[in-house]
Amino acid sequence: MAKLGFLGLGLMGYPMARNLLKAGHEVAVWSNTGSKATQLAAEAGAKECATPAEVAADAEVVFVCVGNTEMAETVITGENGLKSGGKAGMIVVDASTIGPSSSVRIGNSLAEKGIEFLGAPCTGSTPGAIAGTLTFMVGGKEEVFEKAKPFLEAMGKKLYYCGGPGTGLHAKLTQNLVLSNILQAFNEGIVLSTKAGVPPALMLDILSNSAAKSGLIEYKAPFIFRRDFTTNFSVKWMHKDIGLMLESAAELNVPTPLTALTRQMFQAAIATGHGEEDICSTIKVLEGLTGVEVKG
Repeated sequence: MAKLGFLGLGLMGYPMARNLLKAGHEVAVWSNTGSKATQLAAEAGAKECATPAEVAADAEVVFVCVGNTEMAETVITGENGLKSGGKAGMIVVDASTIGPSSSVRIGNSLAEKGIEFLGAPCTGSTPGAIAGTLTFMVGGKEEVFEKAKPFLEAMGKKLYYCGGPGTGLHAKLTQNLVLSNILQAFNEGIVLSTKAGVPPALMLDILSNSAAKSGLIEYKAPFIFRRDFTTNFSVKWMHKDIGLMLESAAELNVPTPLTALTRQMFQAAIATGHGEEDICSTIKVLEGLTGVEVKG
C-alpha cells in the first residue's frame, strides 16, 4: 500500500481516485468542490484534505486532474499548492490536458524543490475513468515514469511513454486534433445526407463498411440518433483543448487550418448553449442552420 494524493474530483478525477482506493492505496484528496472530497471519503475511505499542500504532506505520489492550465498551475505551484507542502523525492503526475509549454514550466518549478514531475494526460472519457481503462500518454523522465507506472495501471490499461517533458501532452493534443476534426466531418456529412433523404442509420452502416470507418463515429452516432447528449466529454473542454492545439502549432510553426475552423464550430456550439453537453452535441449547430434533425 502506498500513500498517494489526488487533486480534482470531477467527471474524470472522482472515479480515477476511487480506483486507486480500490487498489488498496491510502489516498488523500482535495477538490475545488469540497463536497466531492467529503463524498469520496464517506464512500471509499479517502482522506479529505483542506488544501493541496495538505495532500502533499505525506504523499509519495500525487495525481492531478483539473480543467485547464491556470487550475493546474494554481494547485501545483501556487499558494498552498503541492510544491509548498511536498518534500524532495515526491512525484507529481498531472493527468490534466494543459499547454505543453506550461507543463514544462511547472516541472521546472517543482524541480527547484527536488520534486519529480510527469505530464500524463489521459483519454477514455468518463466511461474509461470509471472502468479503469484509460490511456495515458506520459512525458518526463523515464525512470520517474517507471516508479509511477504501478499506480497508473490502477486507472488505465494502456500507458505510452512518449519521451521528455511535454511530449505526452503533444501526443494527447494530436489525438484530440484528429478526433475533433473527424467529428466535425461526420456532423457535416450526416446532416447533408439526412437532408438529402438518406436515413441516418443507413448512412452510418455505409460509413462503417467503407474506408471512412471510424471507431469514434460508430460510438458517438447512436447517441446523436437517440438525441442523448449526456456529457462524457464536454464541448467546452474540447474547445479548450483545440485552443491548446492551435497554440502549440503556432509555437512549432505548423499550419493547422482545418483545426482552426473546427474550433469555430465548437465556439458556435458554446454560443448557442451547448457548452456543458457532450461533444456530439456540436451537430446541433449545423442542424439549426439547415432545419434538419439527425435521429434514428
